[in-house]
Amino acid sequence: MAVAVQVSAQSEAEFQAWLTDFKQQAKSQGISQPTLDMAFADVHLNHKVLELDQRQPEFTRTFWQYFEATVTDWRINKGIELYEENRTLLDNVTQKYGVPGRFLVAFWGMETNYGGFTGNIPIIEALATLAYNPRRSEFFSDQLIYALRILDEGHVPLKQMKGSWAGAMGQTQFMPYNYLRYSVDGDNSGHKDLWNSLPDVFHSSGNFLNKLGWNKEENWGREVQLPAKFDYALADGSTRRPLSEWREMGITLADGRPIPNIDMKAALLMPSDYRGPVFLVYDNFFVIKRWNNSNSYALAVGHLADRLIGREPLVATKPSDDEALSKQHISELQRLLRRLGYKSGGIDGVAGTMTRQAIRDFQIDRNIPADGFPSMHLLKILREAVH
Repeated sequence: MAVAVQVSAQSEAEFQAWLTDFKQQAKSQGISQPTLDMAFADVHLNHKVLELDQRQPEFTRTFWQYFEATVTDWRINKGIELYEENRTLLDNVTQKYGVPGRFLVAFWGMETNYGGFTGNIPIIEALATLAYNPRRSEFFSDQLIYALRILDEGHVPLKQMKGSWAGAMGQTQFMPYNYLRYSVDGDNSGHKDLWNSLPDVFHSSGNFLNKLGWNKEENWGREVQLPAKFDYALADGSTRRPLSEWREMGITLADGRPIPNIDMKAALLMPSDYRGPVFLVYDNFFVIKRWNNSNSYALAVGHLADRLIGREPLVATKPSDDEALSKQHISELQRLLRRLGYKSGGIDGVAGTMTRQAIRDFQIDRNIPADGFPSMHLLKILREAVH
């Protein structure tokens, strides 16, 4: 215990020395001395932030686990209520930025449960801790300067500037750079308050999505159904083809109706194995991913936005054996493929291109739909094949 305290004290001393140098850099970049004195008056190395940054979860959630945890009945029902309650404001934002209000509400729900929890970690301390840590020092040093500029410009009092461990702020969790570049004083108060002002929150989100490239003429995507013996290699989630071309391949909407016979482009995405669901995703799906670069996040935002205007739940249902694969599971999967004569690359617990191709080759040989997807379902099949 004494050793741990000694190391912690040494780290704190080194952090404070680093902070002294950083404050000089910040001053040279135009941050005022009063702001620096105020912002860093009681800042210490935050070990909780370091722990959260370095924590690597052993298990990655499946699509279904993520989806069921985020697109909940409560979030849908509360979102419908808040969508109607703020309809006039949302319609004004849509008219100005071209982003439908249901998406603004969906982001709001996904980020902070409609403002229910915006984070309680002091932003300056979190960013200073992460900037001191060499892992991503340059990125967080820049974000810390941006956060100091927000204080310098007087938009947010220091005591209010609390958020996530990584420095995201307000009801839609803007990083400081995005706050400075995209936030909007929607209520003309003279401040950009993403904690307390819904006009500021919605105008800022609409402006952000508009600048990211939101296409007001299109939706985000649709759940679809694939024909028998479909080439799952086409479902790479990135190659965009006209809807008319997907239609010619026999793809229908999930309820069996035909997809539109038009030239609007879409990519085919399978977030889990061949048992579904499957989506055709449009340009706006990729705009959502520029907010948060995760397929599961973007699908959840899109589907939640649909549910807020009464659209149906997913047609596909979760299989009974849906279970996340750990790194150890994937290593086992790679070893089993190798034992069966398939070139899966290294035994590294990472399902990269070679591993997915090996899975696909195995599936073709066994007359299993060749989705190339590593799953617990597939692992069980491989175990049986070896034994």
